[in-house]
Amino acid sequence: MKTNYVLLDYENVQVKSLALLKGEDFRVQVFLGPKNLKLHRELVFAMQEFGDRGKYIVLEAHGSNALDFHIAYYLGVLAAADPTGNFHVISKDKGFDPLLQHLKARGVSSARSASIEAMPCFSQVAASTIDSNRASDECKPKSTGGRLSVDDMIKVAVDDLIRRKAARPRTPKTLRSTIHARCGKQLPAADIDAVYEALVKRGYVKVDGAKVTYSLPAPE
Repeated sequence: MKTNYVLLDYENVQVKSLALLKGEDFRVQVFLGPKNLKLHRELVFAMQEFGDRGKYIVLEAHGSNALDFHIAYYLGVLAAADPTGNFHVISKDKGFDPLLQHLKARGVSSARSASIEAMPCFSQVAASTIDSNRASDECKPKSTGGRLSVDDMIKVAVDDLIRRKAARPRTPKTLRSTIHARCGKQLPAADIDAVYEALVKRGYVKVDGAKVTYSLPAPE
């Protein structure tokens, strides 16, 4: 499985949640400028859970575009160490695009997204039908037998729940039905059970008797 490196420009995008990046294939670096004196509590807790998969890069000196240059430097270091990885810059600054295009032209998988939810591995899976031959390979675990893996279906289910907002299912039964409808009614119940149990295990879904609550990324 390829490693996904996420470089987060916190000066530009104040991300609160890293829930979509909990997979073992994700590595996260949060870049902080001199003025980033306060961090969202959810982000701090999430970075603690990442352990050695998460890292803060703190820029102490002021300077025009200084943080952007730091991100570019660390991106180059990571790409040199693991040229087969997938590299994601989370920033609304389009100034990164020429560099990323340069890397892509040399065979390095790289992209800029304005939010974690907009990363190609999440947006493309959600936009496609459950057809692994048409879905993007970036960030996605490989499917077998022409079907998406459980991890793929989890990403589809999470994106769907984010978009539903107040209309999210409130009981385990309706949540399972929603997952089944979104991921494909032709799927066996065992697959839906696996997705449901994974959502609970990863902390996206919390079950209290017959009541369901959620801990999902807030849309940007």
